[in-house]
Amino acid sequence: MPKIEYPYTATCDQVDNYHGTLVADPYRWLEDTDSAETRAWIEAQNKLTFAFLESIPEREGLRQRLTELWDYPKALAPVKKGRRYFQLRNSGLQNQDVLVVLEDLKSEPRLLLDPNTFSSDGTVALTAWEVSPDGHWLAYATSSSGSDWLTWRVRDVDTGTDLPDLIEWSKFSGASWLQDNSGFYYSRYDAPVAGQEYLNANYYQKLYLHTLNTPQSEDKLIYQRPDQKEWGFGAQVSDEGRYLVINVWQGTDVRNRLFYQDLHEGGPVVELISEREASYVFLGNDGPLFYLRTDLQAPRGKIILVDIRQPDKVNWRTLVPESANVIEVVKLMQDQFICVELHDAYHQLLCYGIDGTLKGEITLPTLGSIVLQENWGFNASRQDRELFIAFQSFAWPTTIYRYFLRQEGLETIFAPPIQFDFSPYVTRQVFVPSRDGTNVPLFLVHRKDLPQEPQPVLLYGYGGFSFSLTPSFTISRLAWLERGGVLAVANLRGGGEYGEEWHRAGMLENKQNVFDDFIACAEYLIAQGVTQQSKLAIQGGSNGGLLVGACLAQRPDLFGAALPAVGVMDMLRFHKFTIGWAWVSDYGSADDPEQFKTLYAYSPLHNLKSDTAYPPTLITTGDHDDRVVPGHSFKFAATLQKAQSGEAPVLIRIQTKAGHGFGKPTAILIEEQTDLWAFLIKVLGVSEGKA
Repeated sequence: MPKIEYPYTATCDQVDNYHGTLVADPYRWLEDTDSAETRAWIEAQNKLTFAFLESIPEREGLRQRLTELWDYPKALAPVKKGRRYFQLRNSGLQNQDVLVVLEDLKSEPRLLLDPNTFSSDGTVALTAWEVSPDGHWLAYATSSSGSDWLTWRVRDVDTGTDLPDLIEWSKFSGASWLQDNSGFYYSRYDAPVAGQEYLNANYYQKLYLHTLNTPQSEDKLIYQRPDQKEWGFGAQVSDEGRYLVINVWQGTDVRNRLFYQDLHEGGPVVELISEREASYVFLGNDGPLFYLRTDLQAPRGKIILVDIRQPDKVNWRTLVPESANVIEVVKLMQDQFICVELHDAYHQLLCYGIDGTLKGEITLPTLGSIVLQENWGFNASRQDRELFIAFQSFAWPTTIYRYFLRQEGLETIFAPPIQFDFSPYVTRQVFVPSRDGTNVPLFLVHRKDLPQEPQPVLLYGYGGFSFSLTPSFTISRLAWLERGGVLAVANLRGGGEYGEEWHRAGMLENKQNVFDDFIACAEYLIAQGVTQQSKLAIQGGSNGGLLVGACLAQRPDLFGAALPAVGVMDMLRFHKFTIGWAWVSDYGSADDPEQFKTLYAYSPLHNLKSDTAYPPTLITTGDHDDRVVPGHSFKFAATLQKAQSGEAPVLIRIQTKAGHGFGKPTAILIEEQTDLWAFLIKVLGVSEGKA
C-alpha cells in the first residue's frame, strides 16, 4: 500500500532534565486536550483515519454482522435486597443497560432506571448503584462521556421518582447504606478548578455520610487525612449494621490499611490494621470477630479471624490456609465461605465452613470465569441462602445461575438466546516458556478444524496491577473467529493469576518481564505454525496499551499489526495527571533516579526509533479520558508517524465525548469494533470472507 501523508504536527523546544539526562518532549502541547491547536490536530487525524477505514470494502458488512451478533437479550446477576431482586438487563442494542426490579424471580420485571433517557446520544451511563437493606431506596451514580467523575442521586423504588438529593465530585467510590436505610457513606474530592476537571491530579479524598432528603452541604465528614494526600477511603457497613469498616487504599497498590468505627457505641475511627504491608478484605463478622481475606505471608491468599478486642497479630487465627489456588473473591453466607479461586487463570468455586473446613466444590459448566465486578456477577449477603453467579468463557455467553446453600448443582435462571453456533470452536490452554524460563499460560480459541497453514491471530494481553485475564465472553470476537481468526489471550506476569508473587514479578524494576512474556507468546505462535509475522496482531488497553506500545517499540519486526487502546505511553509524566500518581506503586516514578532509568528504558514514547519500519498500527483513545489522559496516545501517534519509514499506516482513532471505555454506548462500541476488525482484515490480508 502507498505510504501515507500524515497531517502536520508542530513541535516545540521542550526539554526536561531527569537527574542529568536531557529528554526532549517536542509534542508536549498535545497534552492540552482542549486547546484550539489540539482540537484542530484531532480533527485532521480523524479525517485521515476515517478516510482510510471508509475505503475498506468489508467495513459495512462487518458493521452489519456485528449489529446482528450484538442484538440478543443480556442480563447480569440479580441482587437481593429485602424481598426484592434488582438486575441489569439489555434487550439487545440498547446503548446502556437498564435496571429492573422483580418482586420475585418469576414475576414480570418492572423498569426502575433507564440510563438511555439520560442523554440523546447514550453517553451518560449508570456507573454504580446500591440498594438500601430494605429494598426501598436506590442510590445510583452516573458519569458523562466516559469520565470517572460520579454524580449520585437517590430513587424511591416504589414510585420510581428521585429525591432532591444530589451528590457531586465523587470519584472511585461506591455507596454503603446504614442498616436503618436513612443514608449512606460515599467518598469524594473537593471540587476541581473549573476547566481542569479532566487533567488535575486527584488528591485528598474524604469519606462522608449522606442523610436522605438533605443537601450535600450538610453531609457529615466521617474521615479524612490532610497529612496523606494519596489516601482514599472505601466504606462498608457490616451486615448487621454494627460496624463501619473503612478500606484505606493508596493508589493501585494491592496493599491497604483497614480501619473501623463502632456505629452503636460511637467514638473515633479505630486503626485495626495501620501498616500497609499486605492486602486485607473484610468478609463479615460475628460481633467483634472479623473475617478477613489477606495475602499476608500468603501470596495466593488465605482467610483469617481477627478479634478486634485483641487485635495484635499474635492473636490472629488462620481459618482457610494458602493453597495452590489463588483465593480471589469470597462471600460469607450463613456459616460458609464461598470462594472464587484461580487455578491456572480460570475459576473454581469452593465452599468452606466457618471453621475453615473444606465442604466441597461447586462444579462450573466449563473452563471459564465468574464475573466479579460488584453487583454484576457474584451476589449474596450473609443472611442469604441463595447465591447468584454470572458465568462466562470465550465461547460461553454470560449465563446466570443460582446456587442454594447446602444443595448440589447450579440452577440456570438466564441463558442468553444468542444466534451463533459455538460447536465448531474449541478453547485450549498451553504454557509458553518466557525469556527467563517462566511458564506463561496462553489461552487459544479457534475452529476445531484449524488449517495447518498459518492463520490470522489476535494476541491480547494486559499484565499489571494484579488484574487477572480469565476466560471471558466478548460478543465482538465472534466476528473474528467466524472469519477464521484465532484468539490468543496471554496471562502475563504483573497480573494476579498466580497471586502476589506473580504480580510483583511484573512490576517496578521487573516490568520488562511482562514484555518478555508477551513477546515469547508471539514467538511461540509463529514457531508452532499457528501464524506468521505478517498475520499476527497484538492488542491491549490501558496498561495493556502500554504493553502493546512497549512491544511495538522493542520488536517492530515481530508483528503484523498493533492495536494499542487508551495506553499509558509516556512513562515519565503519567503521574502528573488525574489519578496517574496512583500507578506509581506498580510502575515507579521518574522523580526517583533509579526508577527513572527503568521507566526510560521501556517507555513506549521514548523508545520509538527514527527511520524504522513499524507494523500497521491503529491507536484508539477518547478525548475525555480522565483515567489515562489522551495526551499519551496523541504524543505516541505523532512520534510514531514521524518515525515510520515503511509504508504501513500509523493511524489514531479519537472517539469524541468518550473516556477510558466505561459506559460506552452500544452504538459507539459497534462502530469502534467495526473499525478495528476492518483495519485488521485490510492490513493482515484476510479479507476473503469466512473460513
